[in-house]
Amino acid sequence: MITLVFLSSALFLGWSMGANDAANIFGTAVGSRMLKFITAATLAGVFIVIGSTVGGGATETLSKLGSVNVLAGAFGVTLASAITVAIMTKLGLPVSSSQAIIGGIIGWNIYVGQPTEMRLVTKIASTWLINPLLAMIFAFVLFFIVRTLFNRSRIHLLRRDSVTRVGLIVIGAFGAYNLGANGISSVMGVFVHSNPFPAINYGVISLSAQQVLFFVGGFAIAMGVITYSRKVMMTVGSDIYRLSPVGALIVVMSVSMVLFLFSSRSLHDFLISHNLPALPLVPISSSQASVGSVIGVALAKKGRNINLRALGRISIGWLSTPLTAVVITVAILFLLDHILGVNLIA
Repeated sequence: MITLVFLSSALFLGWSMGANDAANIFGTAVGSRMLKFITAATLAGVFIVIGSTVGGGATETLSKLGSVNVLAGAFGVTLASAITVAIMTKLGLPVSSSQAIIGGIIGWNIYVGQPTEMRLVTKIASTWLINPLLAMIFAFVLFFIVRTLFNRSRIHLLRRDSVTRVGLIVIGAFGAYNLGANGISSVMGVFVHSNPFPAINYGVISLSAQQVLFFVGGFAIAMGVITYSRKVMMTVGSDIYRLSPVGALIVVMSVSMVLFLFSSRSLHDFLISHNLPALPLVPISSSQASVGSVIGVALAKKGRNINLRALGRISIGWLSTPLTAVVITVAILFLLDHILGVNLIA
C-alpha cells in the first residue's frame, strides 16, 4: 500500500505532463480547427501509452544524473516536478516536464549531499537550446517543401484540407508515440531502481517489469491529455501565431521529427556504429520544439504577427521551471525527512 502512495507522485507528474505536453503535438491542429479537441486528445492518449511502454530510450541519462534509489526519495522528486508542471499548466504555459524532473533530481542531489555530474547537466541543458533551434529550422524548410508540393499538385482547396487533416492525424500519432517514448523517462525514470511492479507474461502479452512501470506512467500521461490539456493546446495553437491548416501540419511534422531524433535508440546506435554523429538520448522539451516550430513557420511567412508578449511569458516559464523544481524538491524532502520521519537513506 505504501508503494502505491509513493508511486502516486509519478502518476500526478504523468497527468501534469499529459495536460501540458500534448499541446506540443496536437495544439496547432486544434488551434487551427482542423481537428476537434476530443479527437486529438484520444489519438494522442493511445499512442502515448504505446510509445511509453516500448520506448524509454532516455531513461539511462537521467539515472546517470543522479541515482534516486530510495522509494520515498523518488516520491519527493516526482511530486515536486509534478507540482511545478501543474503550476505552469494552470498559468497556461507550455513548459517542460523534462526540465522539471531534472531540476528535481538536482534538488535530490543537493539535499542528500550527492554530487551532480555537471558535464551531464551541461549536455542536457545544451539540448534546451538545440531542440527549439532544430525544430525552427525543420519547420522553416518544411514550409517551402510542403508549399511547393501543394502548388505543383494543384489540389482543390477542399481536397487540400482533407489531405492536411489526414496528415495531421498520421503524423500526430507518430509524434504522440515519440512523446511517450521520450517523456516517460521524466515520469517514471527515477522509479526504475525501486520498481514495485513484477513482469507480466500472459501468452501473447509479455512485458518486462520496466515496461509495466512505463505502461502505468503512459496511462497517467494519457489521462492528463484527455482531461486537462485544452487550455495549453490553445496557447500553443493560436496565441503565439495564428497558423493556417498547412502551417499546423508543418509544426506537427517538425515536432515529431525532433522528438524521434532524441528518443530513438535504434537510430542512435545505427549512427554510432557507422561513426556518425548522433544526438544524445535525453528527455527533451516538446514544448520548446513546438514553440520553435511555430516560430519557424512564422519566419517562413516573413515573421509578421508573431505574438512577442506570449513568447516572453513562455520563455519566463522555461527559465523558472527547473529552478522552481529544485526549490520545491528540497522543501518536500525536508518535510519527509524532518517532519514525517521518512527514511531517505538507502
